[in-house]
Amino acid sequence: MFDSLQEKLTKTLRNVQGKGKLSERNMEETLKEIRVALLESDVNYTVVKNFLEKVRQESIGQDVLNSVEPGQLLVKIVHDEIVDLLGAEDTALHFKEEGITGIMLVGLQGTGKTTQAAKLAALLKKQGRKPMLIAGDIIRPAAIEQLQTLGKQIDVEVYSEGTDVPVVRQVVSGMEYAAKKGYDTVLIDTAGRLQIDEVLMQELKDIQDAVHPEEILLTVDAMTGQDVVNVASAFHELLQLTGLILTKFDGDSKGGSALSVKAVTGVPIKFAGVGEKISDLETFHPDRLAQRILGMGDVVSFVEKAQEEIDMKKAEETANRLMAGKFTMDDLLNSIEQSRKMGPISSLLRMLPGMSEMAGTVNDQAADEELKKVKAIIQSMTPAEREDPSIMRSSHKRRIAAGSGTSVDAVNKLCNQYDRMKKMFKNVSSMGSMFKL
Repeated sequence: MFDSLQEKLTKTLRNVQGKGKLSERNMEETLKEIRVALLESDVNYTVVKNFLEKVRQESIGQDVLNSVEPGQLLVKIVHDEIVDLLGAEDTALHFKEEGITGIMLVGLQGTGKTTQAAKLAALLKKQGRKPMLIAGDIIRPAAIEQLQTLGKQIDVEVYSEGTDVPVVRQVVSGMEYAAKKGYDTVLIDTAGRLQIDEVLMQELKDIQDAVHPEEILLTVDAMTGQDVVNVASAFHELLQLTGLILTKFDGDSKGGSALSVKAVTGVPIKFAGVGEKISDLETFHPDRLAQRILGMGDVVSFVEKAQEEIDMKKAEETANRLMAGKFTMDDLLNSIEQSRKMGPISSLLRMLPGMSEMAGTVNDQAADEELKKVKAIIQSMTPAEREDPSIMRSSHKRRIAAGSGTSVDAVNKLCNQYDRMKKMFKNVSSMGSMFKL
């Protein structure tokens, strides 16, 4: 998402940054290019119009045209306005200081609401909360079974009385049960429809009136474009939503809905679904997304993801062995496995400043296949060969190639890359020792 917008905005603003001084004419040309980029990314027309007017007014107020570095100041203004567009205020969940915090998830059928309920429960559990799930979609028995399966997967209890007991009574009973069991957070999965209708809305309103949840989160599919804004507006009118969960945020949609929905409805995005795994739900940070859209990277998210997915103790041990010249094929294998946990290479590159353009040239599937081959080759080696690949002869390499389903050329290529890596870090280590003298 946002790849096309990011490419166009960074190109436009890079051209501005290259100018020593801005004139009113090229300032207007820049704003026109930004306007086209936003509209082509499916951002709401009124939102685009208001956005550009704010940028123009802010630029005049800060006297961009006469500043020492007008290009950089304009980039900052655009960044700040994108943050404001996405919702500059706190997007965190609000919990009760005492008692149970109720979180109600609503949305149309097919938006992944049940899955997001489990993902959010897993995220809250990781943050130290004691969550419980209520299976409030009694129209689809499969939804109850799905939630129960996901609950077992994340070790979170799911409350359900089946499909025969009215949903409002089940939700009230579920909240009472949670209080007795000492849970502090209850997530209520509700029924959806293929489209908004009176029956659906009345059921949701009845649940809201019965338990008064602190948070009402609407799950919407980012791939549906501007329909996200229409759906959010309709739900918000009746239920007074507190936030959105935008799913398929890792997809290839234009992204205009994410930039439009807060400005049109006033409802902030609180979470973004970035994959199919149960852990693929991220807290939404407007400032970080603005940085990514403008090609500035997102180092904070990169570090957080590394800390979450990588065994830092193992990584430190591997780094120490590498710098000491004791790096083995086992260490290389461990590094590959750790890096794959962090996700596709292109998404990692987008988090690093100045690497967003390179990310667009990376074929994640091809890169992943290459890493799988390397892993297969290393795993086909004996412990002695992994410790010291130099002992391998032609017969050894033929055996490894056959065992890994690759070729002798592929084995030789890996060995050569390993040797170069080891020599490079040996030289770096030697230089470090020399500077310590």
